[in-house]
Amino acid sequence: MYNFDSSINRFLQTMDKGLLTQALSKFFLGVILLGILLFLPAGSFHYWQGWLLMGILFVPMFVAGLVMMTKNPDLLRKRLNAKEQENEQKTVVRLSGLLFIAAFAVAGLNWRFGWWILPDWAVCMAAGLFLASYLLYAEVLRENTYLSRTIEVQENQKVIDTGLYGIVRHPMYMATTILFLAMPLVLASPLSFIIMLGYIPVIAKRIKNEEKVLEEGLEGYREYKQKVRYKVIPFVW
Repeated sequence: MYNFDSSINRFLQTMDKGLLTQALSKFFLGVILLGILLFLPAGSFHYWQGWLLMGILFVPMFVAGLVMMTKNPDLLRKRLNAKEQENEQKTVVRLSGLLFIAAFAVAGLNWRFGWWILPDWAVCMAAGLFLASYLLYAEVLRENTYLSRTIEVQENQKVIDTGLYGIVRHPMYMATTILFLAMPLVLASPLSFIIMLGYIPVIAKRIKNEEKVLEEGLEGYREYKQKVRYKVIPFVW
């Protein structure tokens, strides 16, 4: 007979306890911070679009974290490392943080005062787009195990030029751009969407610096740029 408890115990014993603690701490901190940014300005927990975003954001994130913890803990460790070494990237991170704070706070205020609310069908379509982008994000993680949240060239890193990387040079940024632009729409806030459009020039600045670092430190990247012409959006950018 299958012993479920013993399987759980073996699973926990093989885990990196420090990594697990770090991952769970950042996860629950993110849940709390987003809840404050949404529901405090909204002045109510009845802001159902806020609960919808938190559900479609954090449930897949939790599942993905468990998968990485068991299948590829090194990748999870890289994704948790958010300390940038490049001064230019530190500025990008700060600007991105300000954009998110402003967009989420305005979304709560928008719901509270009823300034400009999207219809429910538009919110549901945005949620579907968000989840589709999450799948795209997961595929990028599967294709490229060198991905980290900071700009760096890792030991033994190689150029990935297959799959999504054969279409655009930065499929991760393609996925996150769609994700981030879908968030305000899930929150039913066109005003927040306008604010979040500021993410595009911010991520363009990040890409410019990242490609400079990769050209200088990653063998074959210059040739890869000649092979794959588009950075984020095929035939557009």
